[in-house]
Amino acid sequence: MRRPTGPPTNRPTGTVDQPPAADRVDAVIVGAGLSGLYQLHRLRGIGLTTVVFEAGDDIGGTWYWNRYPGARCDIESMSYSYSFSPELDQEWEWSERYAAQPEILRYVHHVADRFGLREDIVLRTRVTRAVYDGPDHRWRLSTDTGRTVTARFVILTTGCMSVPKDPAIPGVDSFVGAVHHTARWPREDVSFAGKRVAVIGTGCSGVQAVPVIAADAASLTVFQRTPAYVLPARNRPLRATERSAFKAHYPEFREAQRRSRGGTVFAPPTRSALEADEAERTAAYEAAWDEGFLNGMLRTYTDILTDEKANETVAEFVRSKIRSIVTDPATAELLSPRTFPFATKRPCLGTDYYETYNLPHVSLVDLRTSPIERITPRGIRTSDGEHDLDAIVFATGFDALTGSQLAIDIVGKGGTTLRERWAEGPRNHLGLVSAGFPNLFTVLGPLSPSVLTNITVSLEQQVEWITDCIDHLLRNGLTEIDVTPSAEADWGARVAEIAARTLYPAVDSWYTGANVPGKPRVFLAYAGGLDRYREECDAVARGGYTGFVLSSPAGGPTTRPARPTTG
Repeated sequence: MRRPTGPPTNRPTGTVDQPPAADRVDAVIVGAGLSGLYQLHRLRGIGLTTVVFEAGDDIGGTWYWNRYPGARCDIESMSYSYSFSPELDQEWEWSERYAAQPEILRYVHHVADRFGLREDIVLRTRVTRAVYDGPDHRWRLSTDTGRTVTARFVILTTGCMSVPKDPAIPGVDSFVGAVHHTARWPREDVSFAGKRVAVIGTGCSGVQAVPVIAADAASLTVFQRTPAYVLPARNRPLRATERSAFKAHYPEFREAQRRSRGGTVFAPPTRSALEADEAERTAAYEAAWDEGFLNGMLRTYTDILTDEKANETVAEFVRSKIRSIVTDPATAELLSPRTFPFATKRPCLGTDYYETYNLPHVSLVDLRTSPIERITPRGIRTSDGEHDLDAIVFATGFDALTGSQLAIDIVGKGGTTLRERWAEGPRNHLGLVSAGFPNLFTVLGPLSPSVLTNITVSLEQQVEWITDCIDHLLRNGLTEIDVTPSAEADWGARVAEIAARTLYPAVDSWYTGANVPGKPRVFLAYAGGLDRYREECDAVARGGYTGFVLSSPAGGPTTRPARPTTG
């Protein structure tokens, strides 16, 4: 680890640790994905000694772990990238409209090398426990390697989709073939050539993997519980002239991203879907289908996510596309979502997904009518019989948004654990800090826009807010920042109230935690838009951190009343 060089900070003596021993630092960051790397870069910029702990063998976060066949981003490459460095924007060359996992991981490595970040990152080390020492105003963190570190500040950049969901199917250990999970794919090459393969799960990972696995396998059986709405990606190589033209306007584009609702730039819709006649709607949906954008359909009309009748016009359009692509009517119907509105579960971008089911060696098993009973040494047994297999791929998703934080035994003031505080669902202010856990920040956590936005834009906003907050504490001789219970309650109620204006909360999905047995059913994201969320966060900071409690050794705590929210 090193203390960054640069101009003096002019802070009061003692507000930042002196050059530390290896196990006493100013800040610990947990996770070396996109959020963790940017947070490290920003904390260095304000002179903090920082260590990053990463459980994996290498940096990259999501793009290190998710290397399954077909893995790629569903946000356009030139949008899904850091905006903090204009020089980085100009020098990096994306090869495809939607970058594949290896290319994104190369980008992450380029950023780490360009900004010299690796020396402060400790790999193959998982943080297992974090305990707050109130009198000392420091966190004590324990790791699975036996190392213990104390820090004034802890920032969890553990990812909103990083804890794989256990498929919980009996008999997995008895299977004699290969077993893989899309979120923990091996680093070595995996060949399915000539093999009988099963894929369990048809969320975004399954949708991407199925066509690629089918291209090699002797047979592929897809086990589906709930069909997804899958839109065509229209992926293609980027032309040099196209990249150059985009780069010429990158500064304006980046500013527009920051002001946008979801971190992507487009003209917002102005009309209800129900105001248009059927021919006009069909033309709008055809154009969106042909464009190949994840949220293309949501850009057509204002009420797709708020009115069931408007939503059904999109849902039926997608079902009509499925019927036109899949030649077997029974299979087409099984692939057609009918139990939830469009986009209330994350839509998927795919390449030849529906077309794959026309191949003679690909079959679909409907788990609603033929549930899995157990995995046997030979394969998978459902209520209709046994499927002999050589390999099984689980694409069963994640314990989203809260899983990575609750995987750490976090103990705050008074010995209260985060698991206890969140027993009925996550509680925090602005999605950033939970009451009773001072100086512990989360990036892309629950009750923030996170998964409803372009992640790279959201993470930069939150990292910058956290860094400015820490800098404010240090410059003013303050030891900690905590949250008032009333501000926390108000924020939770506000997130729920905004979600209630949409169709999201009524659907069982990972957005509500319904995919994990026993998990509290709460809508886990702020649905008011990144633009409004940014305004909320900036107003809190301008007001002296309203809703927070700021403490100093001499003067005791100072509480800033929460600012009333409207809209």
